[in-house]
Amino acid sequence: MNSFSSNLYDGNGLLNWPALQEWILNADLPGKGEIKSCEQLSGGTQNNLFLLTRADDTEMVLRRPPRHPRPHNDRTMMREAQVLAALSGSDVPHPAFYSACDDPSVIGVCFYLMAPIKGFNPFSENPEPYASNAEWYKELGLSIVDGIAALTRVDHVAVGLEDFGKPERWIERQVERWRSQLEGYSSFDAYNGPEVGGVAEVGEWLEENQPIDFIPRIIHGDVHHANVIASYEHPKLAALVDWELSTIGDPRLDLAWLLISWFDASDPDRSSPAFEQVHGGLTRNDLISHWAEQTGLSVADMDWWFVLAAYKLGILLEGTWARSLEGQANQDVGLVLHLQANWLFTVAGKYSGVLQ
Repeated sequence: MNSFSSNLYDGNGLLNWPALQEWILNADLPGKGEIKSCEQLSGGTQNNLFLLTRADDTEMVLRRPPRHPRPHNDRTMMREAQVLAALSGSDVPHPAFYSACDDPSVIGVCFYLMAPIKGFNPFSENPEPYASNAEWYKELGLSIVDGIAALTRVDHVAVGLEDFGKPERWIERQVERWRSQLEGYSSFDAYNGPEVGGVAEVGEWLEENQPIDFIPRIIHGDVHHANVIASYEHPKLAALVDWELSTIGDPRLDLAWLLISWFDASDPDRSSPAFEQVHGGLTRNDLISHWAEQTGLSVADMDWWFVLAAYKLGILLEGTWARSLEGQANQDVGLVLHLQANWLFTVAGKYSGVLQ
């Protein structure tokens, strides 16, 4: 083991370099030699990313669970690795998968390694010519839709994901699954439940108005601009990232998830997660029409899918707020996500008719 191993940045204890160096040297990975530099990357409120550079300058990105991991985090890491490996060779823009470690003894949790993506995140950066040319953001928006449309064309059985999800009763299970998660936050003593009224009634509306048809496909599960890497050189999607919510489900949920982060002047005036500057003049209906053209799939009941997306994401964001109140997540981040959850619950109430 070279002497510089102990001097590498360890993410304030998130990486165990002697064991990690040994694992990397024995894994089937691009490049040669030990890791000579490590840089923590920004992005993501739930997991941690590190850019690692080998002795021959080969770069790779390590993704691992947060400092305070939850019981399911290791399983989630391995599921992310599984879906990225399965997408190899497809036309879905995604980070190339390198290798995964399912042995928590190496750094304390499971993790995986993937290729770095050249590009930027529109949530945190607004470079030229995007900043001065709305047409570039318009083309990017359509390219994001193209990306999730490409995902609908991947045969999950053919790529080895036949056991990746539970398609049986998938639509029927959505509300009970997320209602149960929201109720589970009561285990945090400082959390008093949603501040916005009507959340329970939205769940009831979703159960009473379920679509009849179900289209089983691989879904990303968390499609919005914070989980997008855009190309600097061309107005297009470079990669969809953060696949932790991926499963076998109905792809209309991916579309609806994108729609709830898309600016619309008729939305309630709350702390919206929408990024108005990146919508490029596209409306939600434009995105729906483009997705339908690219997939040939039904866009019936999109109001229902939109409400489900707002309901589910609101519950997920409330979880970070609940954990932050107990010191298990950054409280500033938790508050921002809590305000967004309030907005999402309001949107769900409005579009379902529960709130006037």
